[in-house]
Amino acid sequence: MLLYSLGLLAAILAASPYWLLRMLWSGRYRDGLGQRLGAVRPELRAFVAERRTIWVHAVSVGETMAIGRLIELLDGMDRELPVVISTTTRTGQKLAQERFHNMASMGAGQVRVFYWPLDFGWMVRRYLRALRPRAIVLVESELWPRMIFEATRAGVPTIVVNGRISDRSLPRYLALRRLWRRFLRKLTMVLAQSEEDRKRFAAIGVPAEKVRVGGNLKFDARAATESAVTRELRDHLPAGAKVLVAGSTLEGEEIPVLDAFRALLEQLPELVLILAPRHPERFAAVANLIQEKQFACVCRSTWMPAPEPLAAASVFLLDSVGELASVYSLGSVAFVGGSLVNAGGHNPLEPAQFSVPIVMGPSLDNFRSVTTALLKAQAMRIAPEEALAATLAELLTSADAVQMGLRARDVFEQEAGASERCFEAIRGILLQSAEPGTHQANPL
Repeated sequence: MLLYSLGLLAAILAASPYWLLRMLWSGRYRDGLGQRLGAVRPELRAFVAERRTIWVHAVSVGETMAIGRLIELLDGMDRELPVVISTTTRTGQKLAQERFHNMASMGAGQVRVFYWPLDFGWMVRRYLRALRPRAIVLVESELWPRMIFEATRAGVPTIVVNGRISDRSLPRYLALRRLWRRFLRKLTMVLAQSEEDRKRFAAIGVPAEKVRVGGNLKFDARAATESAVTRELRDHLPAGAKVLVAGSTLEGEEIPVLDAFRALLEQLPELVLILAPRHPERFAAVANLIQEKQFACVCRSTWMPAPEPLAAASVFLLDSVGELASVYSLGSVAFVGGSLVNAGGHNPLEPAQFSVPIVMGPSLDNFRSVTTALLKAQAMRIAPEEALAATLAELLTSADAVQMGLRARDVFEQEAGASERCFEAIRGILLQSAEPGTHQANPL
């Protein structure tokens, strides 16, 4: 662990000039700095109030959306075993505070959500002492060696849910599996998204008997309620107009989407584009890009206080966090971003739940099992940049698109249930650790 800590420290020191400049220019990088360095907020201590907890860690927006049903189930299990939630990113933090505010843990969304500490021993131990977790639940591939080591030493079960190893990550894990194995074998259980992910976790060093398929939590990630902006848009869209929703776009994708939109307007002059960039820090730049492309740009942030009818051929910029899943319900067709650039793609299940036909680019590594199921059911299309306009035009003008959307909804429904399976596995581990004669967590 000493070599790992020294290596992590060296990496942080080497990158510190870059991050210091970022902190000077952007609040995004200053937000939660004290918590990341091991400072536990007094409000969080008061919420825990000397009770044991279940600590769930989700990195960012996608993981936070995915765990909604699981948090609901854990919240309802035992009010004296409160659930606390950490995230790594600022957008994930904001969404978690909003999403989990009204759940069973006494409406304590903003209180029980905090930033994940840096993976140094003394920082990790401060949180373990404050939260006294009965279990730590890590979402997807958050495998931090020091946290795993310290949790094991304290007798705290560490469980990975929605586990996945991407195509890009697998070679790195395999190259270092001799080092990783000593940490990964300490995990209590890994609930993988798919059989392929189960094999990959076993290949990189998790004991095979500790890995099983739990399913993909993102099949359970339903939009909990219709958002206010969705209701207003439905009332203010042009009568009979078709809507293209381009969600979770990354830098390098907005230009192809806007170019495709211009081409589509030749056939569908009443078409409206709803564009939702993935990262909030890019909202202003995308608004400028829309105007440079000479489209009428309507920003959600300035439109919502006094909504007015949207004009045909306009671009509605969804410059907000956490509303996209609901807004997809307005789509005649959805383009899911992160897939035209080499980023692995984002979640196609968000539009699938509303029977919306889906188009993605060729980069699909992040959702391989999901996109495989959708493609097998002929419920989505893959389009490289040069074919994007033609693919969208075909779906916007074809009656077959309705059936395609219904097939996407069927896939979504058939694959649901991962949250319940993960909950039962976590509950079983908690019950086992509470039985007389079993190993109990050491005092921290």
